[in-house]
Amino acid sequence: MRIGELARRGGTTTRALRYYESLGLLTARRGANGQREYDEDDLRLVHEIRSLAGIGFALEDTRPFVQCLREGHTTGDACAESVEVYRRKLAELDDCITRLQAVRDQVRAQLQDAERRTDPCSP
Repeated sequence: MRIGELARRGGTTTRALRYYESLGLLTARRGANGQREYDEDDLRLVHEIRSLAGIGFALEDTRPFVQCLREGHTTGDACAESVEVYRRKLAELDDCITRLQAVRDQVRAQLQDAERRTDPCSP
């Protein structure tokens, strides 16, 4: 399939596919006419990249998942390197949640202080 069809079926743009290719996440074959050609395996890679990016993974973090699929595994997370990326991402998310909870607690405390200082009879 050509790049336009891959983009359509993969739910992305040709520009994004070219970018994935520049990062080494996709590898296009060239037809006799010089145009990029892709197959169903490439579509699986695009779906994997887009799925992970959709939940906040950086494109570089998708590399082990893509490699795992290229090695013939049925899923991109069947390899130890992919599982390690999951662990690292989960740790990052946990840290972010902890920081956000601390900020929320601080804002709540400041709101409570402000509400105590507010004159209920003021217009």
